[in-house]
Formats: sequence, C-alpha cells, structure tokens
Amino acid sequence: MVPTISVVLAPLETTPSPLAPHLSEIIAAVVFAGILTFIIAKFVVPRFEATFAERTEAIQGGIEKAEKAQAEAQAALEKYQAQLTEARGEAAKIREDAKTQGAQILAEMREQAQAEAARIKTTAEAQLAAERTQLLGELRREVGGLATTLAGRIVGESLEDDDRARRTVERFLTDLEQQDGQPTETGASR
Repeated sequence: MVPTISVVLAPLETTPSPLAPHLSEIIAAVVFAGILTFIIAKFVVPRFEATFAERTEAIQGGIEKAEKAQAEAQAALEKYQAQLTEARGEAAKIREDAKTQGAQILAEMREQAQAEAARIKTTAEAQLAAERTQLLGELRREVGGLATTLAGRIVGESLEDDDRARRTVERFLTDLEQQDGQPTETGASR
C-alpha cells in the first residue's frame, strides 16, 4: 500500500502572521538604525579616524626616524671608513719613516765603523812606521857598532869614538840600502 499525501489547503486568513513584524516595529527599527548610524558617524568614526591618523603619524614618524637613523649610521660608517683609511695611511707613512730612519741609522753606523776601522788602520800604520824607524835605527847602531869593531880589528886601530868611523858606517849602510833597492834613510846616529 502506498501512502497518499493529502494536502489540506487552508483558507487565507487576514490575521497577521506571528513571524511578520508590525508596522510600528519596522518604524522603530528604522528610527533606531538612523540614531545608531548618527551616533556611530558622530562619535565612533571620528575616534577611529583620530586613532588611525595617530597610528599613521606614529608609523610615518617611525619610518622617518628609521630613515634618519639609517642616514646617520651611513654617515658615521663613512666617517669611520675615512678615519680608518687615514689611519692606514698614517701607519704606512710611519712604517716608511721607520724604514728610512733604520736605513739612515744603518748607513751612519756603517760610516762610523768604516771611519773607526780607517782610524785604527792609520794608527796601526803610524805605529808600525814608528817601530820600523826605531828598529832600523837600532839595527843601524848595532850594525854600525859591529862594523866599527870589525873594521878596528882589521885596521888595528880603535874606530869607535871617531866621527870618521860614524860617517864610514853611514856610507856603508847607505850603499847596502841602495843595492837592496830601498830608499836611503839618513840622520840615524849613534
């Protein structure tokens, strides 16, 4: 069996529906909505606008401060880099000055050492020349004395005190020096 649905058509009544609002409620709602819109437009929206403007200014001010701080930081960085470059230049100059001074000091010390060596050499040569002259004088006296003694023995007379013997010895030594190719030295006396 199939159930059948029967629709009952109710006659349209003129009674208001419980779900439909009354005209007075619609008017009250429109008035209330208008008052609420006016209050919101008059009091709430300006506060929202003021808050929005303050936040916009704060954000804009923050951005400007950040840009200013960034510009200052960039300027400080450039200043620091310039100082660093200048310091590096000064350090390089100081190193070069130190190298130059070191080379100059070294050259002065070499000159002093060479001058000292030349002075010592000159002193030594002078001392050697003086000793040579002294030794030649002593040798001349000894050879002269021996020659005089020998000549006296050969001749049979004493020639030691005689001026002539001294001249003879001098002449003999001069002849010997000339034969050896050495320059003659005179003035050595006994």
